[in-house]
Amino acid sequence: MQITVGCAQFAPKKAHVEENLDRVAAHILAAAGAGVRVVCFAEAIVSGYFLEGGVLDCALEADELLEKLRKRLPAELDIDVVLGFYESRGEVLFNSAAYLEFLPGSARVVHVYQKFFLPTYGVFDEERFVSSGNEVGAFDTRFGKSAMLICEDVWHSIMPTICAVQGTQILYVPSASPARGFKGDRPANMERWEKLLSSICEEHSIYCLNSMLVGFEGGKGFGGGSSITGPDGALLASSPIFEESLLVTQIDLEHLRTERARSPLLGDLRSRWSQLINQAQRATPPE
Repeated sequence: MQITVGCAQFAPKKAHVEENLDRVAAHILAAAGAGVRVVCFAEAIVSGYFLEGGVLDCALEADELLEKLRKRLPAELDIDVVLGFYESRGEVLFNSAAYLEFLPGSARVVHVYQKFFLPTYGVFDEERFVSSGNEVGAFDTRFGKSAMLICEDVWHSIMPTICAVQGTQILYVPSASPARGFKGDRPANMERWEKLLSSICEEHSIYCLNSMLVGFEGGKGFGGGSSITGPDGALLASSPIFEESLLVTQIDLEHLRTERARSPLLGDLRSRWSQLINQAQRATPPE
């Protein structure tokens, strides 16, 4: 199955949910016009990232998010959307990503993922304002088996591994990573992101769409540099830094079979998975 996919990269206006949703809708229409079947947006794109105590005022329920977007989009639209937002679920707040499906005459929430690892170092203090998720794994879409992880989640190797073992073909990673380490043409942390995602894709023979936040919030600069990586670890396409853009490329899920035959690391992992789980349950982390 060949699929045209995209990463939409733009700077949201902090705490202006309705205005940001207008821009999200415009990028969805632009992506659909370019033939994109699945478009991925950045972490917290609906509100901006550094909200701190303002999360409560900007948080939405997943169905509410879907309805707000549905009203902004034509009824005949045919596209899937991965969208980072602050989620209200009962009395609990999460940093979440929603996978939304828009079909002619209908729209639905396919899956919602809550960020598992909440950074509390450097400029980050997420755990003060949102709760961490407790479920990770693959889910079915009309464009293959998919999974979502948010930013720091992919820096813990067990997370994409769990997704891959459960059958993930495309991993979507909405992110908000402030630019750090200006020693060359690009911020050093962007080089590190590229190597990280390449390693994940090559080890597990999966595709990855990483949509990055761009722009400035409270003096902190998000560099952008969204990317699409192939199952052999090759960078298929990338967005410019510090610029808004729509990144579009084509992927082929049939290529996964070829890569997994060429490099059967995922098969080896699956064959030893139960033994690894037993070892993990026996392990006692140091205090």
